Amino acid sequence: MSEISIPLRAIKGRGVAYSQPHRFKSEARGGFDDGWGTIEGDEAAAPATRVWFEDASSVITRNDSPDIGFTLGLNPYRGCEHGCVYCYARPSHSYLNLSPGIDFETQLIAKRNLSEILRHEIARPRYRPDVLVIGTVTDAYQPVERELRLTRSAIEILSAANHPLAIVTKGSGVERDIDLLAPMGEKNLAAVYVTITTLDAGLARILEPRAAAPHRRLRTIRTLAEAGIPVGVSVSPQIPFINDDMERVLEAAYEAGARRAFYQVLRLPWELAPMFRQWLALHYPDRAERVMARVQDMRGGKDYDANFATRMKGQGIWADLLRQRFAKTCDRLGFSRQRAELDTSQFQSGALSGQGDLF
Repeated sequence: MSEISIPLRAIKGRGVAYSQPHRFKSEARGGFDDGWGTIEGDEAAAPATRVWFEDASSVITRNDSPDIGFTLGLNPYRGCEHGCVYCYARPSHSYLNLSPGIDFETQLIAKRNLSEILRHEIARPRYRPDVLVIGTVTDAYQPVERELRLTRSAIEILSAANHPLAIVTKGSGVERDIDLLAPMGEKNLAAVYVTITTLDAGLARILEPRAAAPHRRLRTIRTLAEAGIPVGVSVSPQIPFINDDMERVLEAAYEAGARRAFYQVLRLPWELAPMFRQWLALHYPDRAERVMARVQDMRGGKDYDANFATRMKGQGIWADLLRQRFAKTCDRLGFSRQRAELDTSQFQSGALSGQGDLF
């Protein structure tokens, strides 16, 4: 299986440089220069973003993985325009017969009936509330949310029912919904975690090209904290010899108002491994072999190991060093390494229909 290349001049603002064939595809086709300049004319433009709509049959996802600290998730979108090259969700686009590469960040699917289905699911008599984490796979505040407002519609429903929620995002757009999140925060029903991978703006520009800049994410933390919303920071993923400023990120986030923190190491499942290698060859050819050698040190000699016990934090000496650095910095600054304990006892599904509890 071969890769379908996209001219380097056409990838400004995109995370990958080619259309990685997905793992279910038996063949790949690429452009051929016949001397008439057709490739130059047809492929010179950077790929545009296109949004497709689907009617979802369900929107709340459930997991029982022992290494994940939540059981309920909600993702308004499939695919993510932020274009983070390291995103472990990229291979999910393969199930849509789309490339985990450039398609993942340009061919987006929006669940247009999200609010309707969410309302129905949490109003079921057998439904038992737990913290619902928004943005567990793809970012709920990627650029398209500004127009579609699917994430906001979900928060409106959860707020009306006093349903606890947590948000993980790299998008400053979460500030738009402070009017909903602040009252929920006062009732211990909401928390937000802002991911800051690095403070190096140049690195962030090629690592996560359409996410908010690092300084902008720090401002988001400060704005949320000043509004009384519990805020945490994720310093994920940790990539050997690439984003080596964990301590500085944690210090800046704490100064901005974050009081909880967590991290994960780089995960390279399925098609993500060759895509990340290509990214390294393009941007860091001088250290690409060293980076992958350390990644494999943390994965038992492989690019990736899906073992529940080690997939989030890795194993071996390098993983232990990261763990110690994180723990010592959190202890020094006063960060809690535990997720916020939100209140599920206030949930009232009857509020969704205007009918209160009978007893």
